[in-house]
Amino acid sequence: MPVGDLIEAAASLRDDVEEIALEIIAEGSAEWIYNPLRYAWDVHEEYLRRSGGHGAKAILMGMNPGPHGMGQMGIPFAATTVVRELIGIQGIEVNQPVNPHPNRPVNGLSHPKEEVSGTRLWNALSERYGSAGCIFEKVFVLNHCPLMIFSGPRATNVTPDNIAGPSVKRLIERCDEHLREVVRILGIESVVGVGKYAERRARESLASMGVTVTSCWHPSPASPLANRNGGADWRENISSVLP
Repeated sequence: MPVGDLIEAAASLRDDVEEIALEIIAEGSAEWIYNPLRYAWDVHEEYLRRSGGHGAKAILMGMNPGPHGMGQMGIPFAATTVVRELIGIQGIEVNQPVNPHPNRPVNGLSHPKEEVSGTRLWNALSERYGSAGCIFEKVFVLNHCPLMIFSGPRATNVTPDNIAGPSVKRLIERCDEHLREVVRILGIESVVGVGKYAERRARESLASMGVTVTSCWHPSPASPLANRNGGADWRENISSVLP
């Protein structure tokens, strides 16, 4: 069954990147790394059970967790209200990361700040398709890398393309492998990278698999494209590449 295979693949990724994260820290490429697949595993597993068995043939793929989204709840592009009301996941406890930084607390499903990128993305999907079940008939939402990476004394959020080192390369290769696993499990025909980094990773890792790869603008509030015309241009952009 696809859902069981997805859960098994995610559990393997969870354990592998935990080891790689320790190596990245030891090499000095980052000071703190959170693995939400570990401390928010129960929520992530429930997300896979709800999203993975509806027949979607397209992946909508982001880069890695944000501190107010997947970093809190273990769901790609998570936002507190979206997770509880649209996806319908409530009442599951989220644990704490190893060696948490005081500037980066984890509150789980009760996190008080909404993730703007997640709210924009899931609302766009809901406006196009309707309920969560209908969304998952069309797209499976995934992050390429499950790790949240922080650098410096203030725990500044950094993305995988902004750090380097032998273990970072291993991390990216392992995440590429997981993407190929998900494509095979679900019989995916197309991938939409949310932003150019995600598009590039999809193109490189899936080059021999006959999968169509496109991209859309990232919905981050820091992006001028995402904010243009009150977000209307971004909604039109993502709508043009969704199945």
